[in-house]
Amino acid sequence: MDRDIRRPGSSDRPAGPAGPARRRLLAALTATFLALPGVTALTTTARAADADILRNGGFEAGLDGWTCSGSGTTVKSPVRSGSSALQATPAGSDNAQCTQTVPVQPNSQYTLSGYVRGSYVYLGASGTGTTDVSTWTQSAPDWQQLTTTFRTGAQTTKVTVYTHGWYGTGAYNADDLSLVGPGGSTGQQPPAAPTGLKTGTVTSTSVALSWSPVADATGYTVYRDGTKVQTVTGASATITGLSPSTAYGFQVAAVNAAGESAKSATVTAKTAADSGGGTTDLPPHALVGYLHASFANGSGYTRMADVPGSWDVIDLAFGEPTSVTSGDIRFNRCPVTECPNVESDAEFKAAIKAKQAAGKKVLISIGGQNGQVQLTTTGARDMFVSSVSRIIDEYGLDGLDIDFEGHSLSLNANDTDFRNPTTPVVVNLISALKTLKAKYGAKFVLTMAPETFFVQMGYQYYGTGKWGGQDPRCGAYLPVIHALRDDLTLLHVQDYNSGPIMGLDNQYHSMGGADFHIAMTDMLLTGFPVAGDAANVFPPLRPDQVAIGMPASTNAGNGFVAPSEVTKALDCLTRKTNCGSSTTHGTWPALRGLMTWSVNWDRFGNWQFQNTFDSYFGRGR
Repeated sequence: MDRDIRRPGSSDRPAGPAGPARRRLLAALTATFLALPGVTALTTTARAADADILRNGGFEAGLDGWTCSGSGTTVKSPVRSGSSALQATPAGSDNAQCTQTVPVQPNSQYTLSGYVRGSYVYLGASGTGTTDVSTWTQSAPDWQQLTTTFRTGAQTTKVTVYTHGWYGTGAYNADDLSLVGPGGSTGQQPPAAPTGLKTGTVTSTSVALSWSPVADATGYTVYRDGTKVQTVTGASATITGLSPSTAYGFQVAAVNAAGESAKSATVTAKTAADSGGGTTDLPPHALVGYLHASFANGSGYTRMADVPGSWDVIDLAFGEPTSVTSGDIRFNRCPVTECPNVESDAEFKAAIKAKQAAGKKVLISIGGQNGQVQLTTTGARDMFVSSVSRIIDEYGLDGLDIDFEGHSLSLNANDTDFRNPTTPVVVNLISALKTLKAKYGAKFVLTMAPETFFVQMGYQYYGTGKWGGQDPRCGAYLPVIHALRDDLTLLHVQDYNSGPIMGLDNQYHSMGGADFHIAMTDMLLTGFPVAGDAANVFPPLRPDQVAIGMPASTNAGNGFVAPSEVTKALDCLTRKTNCGSSTTHGTWPALRGLMTWSVNWDRFGNWQFQNTFDSYFGRGR
């Protein structure tokens, strides 16, 4: 958010018969042909050699038989034949591959064929036992056929057929895929349903599950209240992102190349009462604002006592380090030369106590645009803890806001798993925040104000990527948020001063209207695969942990939206009304509220943002 001026810191189907009608016509022509003199039927062996052994190659049964990474789905348009086709969009390090493992015969010839649309679309087969094959098109604005052939090896009994796009390109489509050749005879069946499902450790936001291993299973799918939430290879899983004091039903199914088993019996578990951020006595819907406490800028200085009662969380901007890597945080109040109306320390502290007596929370915000903080060593980590503690104690504050921007957080090249970070600046920050939370207890308020680049951008890119070359800051806040999700009171991502960001609909969303706030918040409350990896999903946060970050006025930052757009965003997210063309994956009436940069800029704008919040939530102050 910038202390100086703005912020902290038409159909493609060919003519002729298609689908079942096409197959009926072919059968009729074949019967007529066989009735001609001198024509005999092909042998059973020959017919088998001509069979299409690929399952659901036209995607008429959805993705049945296929395993797709990331965004793979079926669409009704465009299609080449029938009523469905595959569509998938590469994202980040995910090339949007869809695969199917097919039983085959050894030492046999096969022809793989299919129709595709899009740029850099691939069709291939691996595990052939000889030379794996692929074919591709650089550009196919209309349906284009791809064909390749291969021969299986002497010991080959199955191959994997795949199609995928290319990194950084748009969506591609595939339809009418086929693999012609003799069918395999592996006799493999889907595995039996798992038994022995039971719960283990239950917290306020997670449930550990385990079950008996199933013979012939290569993996397991976990369901929560009938919805698929996780896939694992072993016989255990921990389901996170749950709400406190809530009952859930869990089932598990076993999977192999032949398909998925029936679901297990249901086991129920109720999460514990909230022992983290939920014990901080915030109102059901809260208004969060940054107060320029160490500088004035064009909005002018606002005394603590003059902050209206609408503001539930007041973040003091900012605590900054003595140097980037020292970890030594200092909070210097605005000097009288810059802020002629600044109150004395005694008056400032007394005003904080008065706010707290009225149920408000006052926090020290660390960082901002100018306050780069890199905890590169354990020494810096420990200094961070001690220096922040001194500020909290001196002013009697309720907690801490982390507003690390710029180059404060980035990921090392080999740090690819947000659940198990290894980069020192990330690991040390997590450790420091856990120490502070433990020191001050359950009432300690911990909030974060990252930019979209560090959070939602992680849906496409994470760190430098598997092949390098990406900005190492992409998604760098995700491991911090994840590690502290049980301690986190509020996450209010700065939905401003942002470039276009891809949402869960795989479309780019830009600032300036309700749609951007809806899409960005939907990602936090739904969860998303990091860098498009379906096996590496950032779990959703609880709605009471999420507030939407917006600039208070056009002066405060790029991305300001009119009150009507604020209302539209809240309507869509909390009531699923007034959404327009936006879509969400749920309805969250418990969404905590709004955050703005800043209290000062809202005062400069005659309290428009505050009044919008109060009007929407029926609060009169």
